[in-house]
Amino acid sequence: MPGIALLVLGIDQLSKRLVSSHLSLGEPWNPIARLGGLVSLTYVTNTGAAFGLFPDRSLFFIAIAVIVVIAILIYHRHLPDEALVRASLGLQLGGALGNLIDRLRYGYVIDFIDFKVWPVFNLADSAIVVGVAVLGYYLLRGRD
Repeated sequence: MPGIALLVLGIDQLSKRLVSSHLSLGEPWNPIARLGGLVSLTYVTNTGAAFGLFPDRSLFFIAIAVIVVIAILIYHRHLPDEALVRASLGLQLGGALGNLIDRLRYGYVIDFIDFKVWPVFNLADSAIVVGVAVLGYYLLRGRD
């Protein structure tokens, strides 16, 4: 779990640093033009939750992230020692830490993955969603 969390955190922070240092706020860049503009990198900031919901509540989301990180760190020892569970928690922990660092450092989260038909998001958001989905799969798959 710690290895996945550190990998997610490192890639997330590196990608955000690259985007914020090479693009101006609101500036799109389409590195894969063959996809017909389906996806681009657009540097935006988000003071709210996912999809920009509940803007300007950074302190609230800092508190939520801290609680989530602490809960994962405390309870991971008590969960089944299965690869899916450990991987899902690592993804969630790395993503939560990545967005928490942004909120503490800037007061907002840096987002940049822009599919045009979906709100702009970042790699930490993706890791959290995939981690929750993997954990949900594990919990719902049932046992023989």
